[in-house]
Amino acid sequence: MSRRTERVVIVGGGFGGLRLAQELKDAPVTVTVVDRRNFHTFQPLLYQVATAMLDPGAIARSLRAILRSQANAEVRLGMVTGVDWDAGRVMVAEGEPLPFDVLVLAAGAVTSDYGIAGVAEHAFPLKSPQEALRLRHHVLERFERADADPTLIDTGELTFVVVGGGPTGVELAGALVELIDNVVRKDFPGLNVDRACVLLIEATDHLIDPFHPRSRENARHTLTSRGVEVRLETKVDAVTADAVHLADGQVVPTRCLVWTAGVRANPLADTLGLAQAQGGRIVVEADLSVPGHPQCFVIGDLAASREDDGTLHPQMAPLAQQGADHVAAQLERRRRGQATQPFHYKNKGVMATIGRNAAVAELPNGMRFRGRLAWVMWLA
Repeated sequence: MSRRTERVVIVGGGFGGLRLAQELKDAPVTVTVVDRRNFHTFQPLLYQVATAMLDPGAIARSLRAILRSQANAEVRLGMVTGVDWDAGRVMVAEGEPLPFDVLVLAAGAVTSDYGIAGVAEHAFPLKSPQEALRLRHHVLERFERADADPTLIDTGELTFVVVGGGPTGVELAGALVELIDNVVRKDFPGLNVDRACVLLIEATDHLIDPFHPRSRENARHTLTSRGVEVRLETKVDAVTADAVHLADGQVVPTRCLVWTAGVRANPLADTLGLAQAQGGRIVVEADLSVPGHPQCFVIGDLAASREDDGTLHPQMAPLAQQGADHVAAQLERRRRGQATQPFHYKNKGVMATIGRNAAVAELPNGMRFRGRLAWVMWLA
């Protein structure tokens, strides 16, 4: 009697989920990728869609198109609502449950508002092409309104606030200044564009946390030299439709606030009955499997994987991709009757752009680059 082909269900078609599906193309398994969206997004470039540098189609591609030539893979569109651990089934809001032999949770993270009043209602998140396009339209509409009625500038119509000084916030702030200087200034010749303001707010005492202090300071200096107002050690108390209220009591009028201050695990993690760590991330064993559920692995932003010193791994695309490679290798080891091995994240360097011809880049060997050279490295 022949053995049934192993069924692998991957929840999430992001960097980790898609990479794993592709890594299993020659494995004796069937692969089902289930996602509530039928396309894969290159999230690091969402800020370029938001600032009219790219169109949404340039960073999004159909999951079905990507996996079309992979005979053992299929895509299921739907929102996962839970897992029946005893029956080995993934519950999907649309359609029949998905049976599995191996389950890989790669559902990523969502924007976290930290419970701050008004963020969910009034701030712009930046996690999808739709959100980026909505932000683009909103930004350009501010200039249209100010052009029609310049008195609106006095009430924050052209004050653009970015909350969160990580790579996304830094890149977005730099790109907004470029949009204003290189596009808006030409398209609105009768508008006093010099009155437009880009404000970057960060709660800690530095920008771009993953980087060396010198790179952080270079990023801050570059932003300020290009016209971005950077406020460090500044916390947001509340957000309204027309202002951001700071913890020190100051009120900044604005009609456009973008929230890039942090993420938490996809809410799916809260429904699975699994142990969770900081930010809702799912607790995993050293090999990325779930304690008590060896048939389930977690990768990427959803996994509470750790460095040797116990600190959580950074929630970045390379972590998800390396986790996918690791899980594919562990599934092969299991098929051979071998014990699984622990996951070790390899830092291959970090980069962030600060507008055209400016960036910061760091390599694992400690080498650091900045300015145009770093920007050219980012382009490559």
